[in-house]
Amino acid sequence: MLRISPLSARITLKQINKLAIPALISGISEPILSLTDAAIIGNIDLNATESLAAVGIVTTFLSMLIWVLGQTRSAISSIVSQYLGADKLSEVKNLPAQAIFIITSLSFLIILVTYPFAPQIFKLYNASDLILNYSVDYYHIRVFGFPFTLFTIAVFGTFRGLQNTFHPMLIAIAGAIANIFLDIILVYGIEGYVPAMHIKGAAYASVMAQIIMAALSVYYILTKTDIPLLVKFPFNPEIKRFALMIVNLFIRTIALNIALYFGTSFATKYGPTFIAAYTIAINLWFLGAFLIDGYASAGNILSGKLLGGREYKDLIDLSNKLIRYGITIGLIIAVIGTVLYNPIGNLFTDEKEVLDEFYKVFWIVLAMQPLCALAFIFDGVFKGLGKMQYLRNVLLFSTLLVFIPVILIADHLGYKLYGIFTAFTLWIIARGLPLIIKFRKTFKSLAQNT
Repeated sequence: MLRISPLSARITLKQINKLAIPALISGISEPILSLTDAAIIGNIDLNATESLAAVGIVTTFLSMLIWVLGQTRSAISSIVSQYLGADKLSEVKNLPAQAIFIITSLSFLIILVTYPFAPQIFKLYNASDLILNYSVDYYHIRVFGFPFTLFTIAVFGTFRGLQNTFHPMLIAIAGAIANIFLDIILVYGIEGYVPAMHIKGAAYASVMAQIIMAALSVYYILTKTDIPLLVKFPFNPEIKRFALMIVNLFIRTIALNIALYFGTSFATKYGPTFIAAYTIAINLWFLGAFLIDGYASAGNILSGKLLGGREYKDLIDLSNKLIRYGITIGLIIAVIGTVLYNPIGNLFTDEKEVLDEFYKVFWIVLAMQPLCALAFIFDGVFKGLGKMQYLRNVLLFSTLLVFIPVILIADHLGYKLYGIFTAFTLWIIARGLPLIIKFRKTFKSLAQNT
C-alpha cells in the first residue's frame, strides 16, 4: 500500500519537483488527446480546415464540461491533503468513493441532456454547414468518454491528496500513447483491415483512450492505496464542505468558460480560416497551461497539507519558491515556442491562409506564459487551501469586468484574433494579481504570530 512520507521542515525544490513533474505529465493527458486529434485531422486530405474547426469547437465545449465537473479533483485533493497534514486521514477514507459516485452520476445526466441537442449547442458557437455537421458527428462519439474522464480525474484528486502524483502520471502516459496509435489507425485506416473514419475515427480513439485510463485508475487506487471505491452510506461529514467547494468551483468554471465561449464564438464568426487558426493557438495555450499546472498541482498538494499542519511559515516559503519556478517554466515554454515558431504551425496544417492568421497571434500566446504561470500556480495554492469562494469571485471579476469588455471593444475595432488573445492576456493578469496579494496579506500575518 502507499506510504506517505512526512515533509521536511523546509520545502525543497526536490520535493516540489517530485510532485510537480509527474503532475505536469499527467495533467497534459486531456489536451494531448485534443492536440493529437487536431494534428492528425488537420492533415487529412478531405475538408481538413472544416474538420480542424469542428475539433476546435467541440474541444472547447468538452473542456467546459470537464472543467466544470472535473473540479472534483481539486476538492478531493484539498480535503484529503488537509486531513493528511492533521494526521486524521482515516476520517475521510470513504469520501473519495462518495464523491466519485456523485460526479459520475451527474456525467450521465449531462450526456442525456446534451446528446440530442448537439446541433443547437454548436450553432451557439456560430458553427454552420459542414463545420456544424462535423462538430455534431465528433461530439456524438466523444461525449461517451465523459464519465470515464471524470472518474479518472476524481481518482487523480485522491492520489494528489495523498501526495502521490506518480501513479496518475503512469495512467496519463498510457492514455496518451494509446490515443496516438488509435488516432493514426482509425483516422487514416489500414488498407484491407480498418476503414478510414476521418473525424469520427479521432473521436473513437479518444473514447477508447479514456476507457483505458479509467481502468488503470481502478487498478492503481485499489492496489496502491487503502482508499476504497465501494460506496458506503451515510455520507461522510465532509461531504457538505466538498459540495460547497464544488458549487463555488462550478460558478468559477462557468465564468472561465464564458471567456472561452466568447473567444471561440468570435473566432468562428470571422470564418473557417480564423477558427482553424484559433483552434491551433488555443490548444497550444491549453498545453502550456497544463504544463504549468504541474507546479500548480504541487502548490495545491503541499499547501493543503501545510495548512492542515498549521505550518504557515513553510506555506510562505512554498509560495516564494513556486513564484520563481513558475516564472522560469513560463519563460522556458515561451523560448521553446519562439525557436520552433514556424515548425509548430506546420505540424497542424499546411493551409497557408490558416498559418498566416496563426502566426499573427502565436507570439501573444508565448508572451502570456510567465503570466499564466503565476495565475495558475496561485489557483492551485488557493484550491489546496480550500479558498474556493475567493477563487470564484476573482474569476467573475476578471471575466465579466475585464475579458468581455475588452473582446467586445476589440471586435468592434476589427482586431479579430489579435483582439481575442489580447483579451485573454488581460484576463490572466486580472486573475493572478489579486490571488498573490490576498495570499501574502493573509499568511504573512499568520506566520508572524506562530
